[in-house]
Amino acid sequence: MKANFAVPASRRRFLQTSAALALPAVIPAAVLGANAPSRRIQVGCIGVGPQGRGVMGNFLAQPDCRVVALCDVSQRHLAEAVKQVRAAYKDETVPTHADFRELLARKDVDAVLIATPDHWHVPIALAAARAGKDMYLEKPMGLSVEEDQQLREVCQQGKIIFQFGTQQRSSQQFRLACELVRNGRLGRLKNIDVWCAASRPGGSTDPVPPPADLDYDRWLGPAPQTPYTLGKAYDEDGAWKTWWFNSDYALGFIAGWGVHPLDIAYWGHPEMMNGVLTVEGNGVFPLQGACNTAIAWQVVFRFADGVTLHFRGTPNGAEPLAMNNFNDWRAKYGAIVDHGTAFEGTEGWVLVDRTQIRTRPEGLVETRWGAGDVQLPKSANHVRNFLEAVRSRQPAICPIEEAVQADILCHLSDLATRLKRPLRWDPRREEFGEDPEANRRLKKRPARAPWV
Repeated sequence: MKANFAVPASRRRFLQTSAALALPAVIPAAVLGANAPSRRIQVGCIGVGPQGRGVMGNFLAQPDCRVVALCDVSQRHLAEAVKQVRAAYKDETVPTHADFRELLARKDVDAVLIATPDHWHVPIALAAARAGKDMYLEKPMGLSVEEDQQLREVCQQGKIIFQFGTQQRSSQQFRLACELVRNGRLGRLKNIDVWCAASRPGGSTDPVPPPADLDYDRWLGPAPQTPYTLGKAYDEDGAWKTWWFNSDYALGFIAGWGVHPLDIAYWGHPEMMNGVLTVEGNGVFPLQGACNTAIAWQVVFRFADGVTLHFRGTPNGAEPLAMNNFNDWRAKYGAIVDHGTAFEGTEGWVLVDRTQIRTRPEGLVETRWGAGDVQLPKSANHVRNFLEAVRSRQPAICPIEEAVQADILCHLSDLATRLKRPLRWDPRREEFGEDPEANRRLKKRPARAPWV
């Protein structure tokens, strides 16, 4: 039984007076409101090179979150990130780590930004999901389809809020383009054209000592043990970084850049994954230098609903080739930049990239939607959308399920250019038909000990 105690009137008056003296007449929202320290989302940043610091700057600008820890295997990256955080918060302290596992073990970290080299994306994301951390994962996802599938399973089991770094979904022009397609404003969809910058060729293959400020063994992680070469991890001494374009660490820009316009193609026409599709392609791969991923490609998807998708790479430091000559697409659409997605229907087309949206007929850009129209989720800021999803526990604008499908389009493109024969993909089973060699290439790569 609970005892009832009465507070004497004199004691009540004392408590009331003390409370009035202890609190200001107007309590700032930053103290007791949504942005109160106790309610801020605490973020740890893993991988704080140029891309990581760029995204981290968006987190630093959000009043309801706080970057509380940093991790990188590069001391120069950590030093730059520490300066950035201190400048934003006017603060002298921010913990740093060289081992991502130490950051993931912190109890004060609610969510993580992962912006490492590509070969580390899924291993660290898996560890983060198993530690119960929501995550913003830079694109692309994995070096294999099996990695993507494994991350999806672990995120779903742990109810992890996942945001993929395909920030074009948080741009009004890309959303409008996809809504035009989904609402039939182009008539019946016939074809999708997708293009992006291809990989670069070249890069030194001469072994040199790793930079003194880089933990190279930890940078390699699960990748094969190979000597350091100038520019592998950094832009340095007149050399540009080559890991972006080396298959030990990435698929190259067929995924690293390609996932952006391919994701928009999927966002505008998700029905492409409703039935068995075929994909075939050709690519040009450099035979010399540190870079060995495709410097040009032409890939064609044929979907079960009759829609086709053509995916090509634009020149990026390579000599012009017939394969990356875009005169035919310029004749169709007019001027194009080095990336974009275009949807063609029976009654018009829409082209969208980061600089523009153009339509035929032109008036389609003025379309306004009504209650009966398909309207996609709205986001004006990719990080803001992620934080709101963390609070609401509702999916972010590019959740794990859709991120995997966009990433699979990249893998299918890469495999088609390497195998150089038609492949049949079953989206329901997420495997090729009677094609053991192609299915073998979906599997995870062997990992270097101890990162298995």
